[in-house]
Amino acid sequence: MKFEIICDGAADLDEIYTQNEHIKVVPFYVTFDGEQYLRERIDISIAGFYEQMITHADCFPKTSMPSVQDYIDAFTPFAQKNVPVLCICLTKKFSGSLQAAMNAKMAVEEEYENAEIFVMDSELATDLEGLFVQEAVRLRNMDLELQEAVSQLEKITNTGHIFFTTKDLKYLEHGGRIGKAASIAGSMLNIKPILHFSDGELQPAEICRGRKKSLQKVVEKFISYLKEQKINLKEYLFATGIGVEVPEYEFFQEMLMQRLKEEGFEIGSWQKMQIGSTIGVHTGPYPVGLGILKKCEI
Repeated sequence: MKFEIICDGAADLDEIYTQNEHIKVVPFYVTFDGEQYLRERIDISIAGFYEQMITHADCFPKTSMPSVQDYIDAFTPFAQKNVPVLCICLTKKFSGSLQAAMNAKMAVEEEYENAEIFVMDSELATDLEGLFVQEAVRLRNMDLELQEAVSQLEKITNTGHIFFTTKDLKYLEHGGRIGKAASIAGSMLNIKPILHFSDGELQPAEICRGRKKSLQKVVEKFISYLKEQKINLKEYLFATGIGVEVPEYEFFQEMLMQRLKEEGFEIGSWQKMQIGSTIGVHTGPYPVGLGILKKCEI
């Protein structure tokens, strides 16, 4: 029996795509005042989220994971129809979303004895989680059974890598990623962080002076990684990620394409994905980066 797919909002998938592929998204919540919690993409758009950050520069929004009840509400209609479900969640190292989904699974399976729900830690975040969901969709559309798809997907959870930079250090400082002194000094010296996500965690930041140079550094680190790991990009899904639209994205995209060609990496085009609030609260409105995830070998 063909399974259905549910994911949390941290996958940052385009709404048209999720609608067309019948993916149920369980949203995260975002708050600007610690009192009113808004469902991402339902009560507040991604554009509206970033607009609030830009308009209120001294405001540091927070996100809250989906509740157990949110997941129960998502699982129940499928359990009632005996339709298998694959639920894909943000890495447990970043959030309790996975645990909430696990608790909901137990509650639903207790009420519906024929329910089949598999909750999966993607070990990924933002566009990588989105690419992972897209692979799950591909396997589902190939008519694989749920357990067959899970077996394939488990092989690629540790293959995702993101390289990115952002414009303002204060959000990283507020989230505890860097110290206050470093943030103040960085702002005065126009220093930008270069960050790397892998193995379910954000790796220690490097720094670079100036926005343009930081974008160049992201590309160079990515190229170096591809060469060192002898990666064949034909075997990978590839996406660039961005917060709010910024003019320098075109510079970044053109430079990336040129450097890939120079180094002999064959790639025609790639997906452009918008980074949502789950990661945006840590990066601020201006993250720009790229990510790759290996395709399932099927």
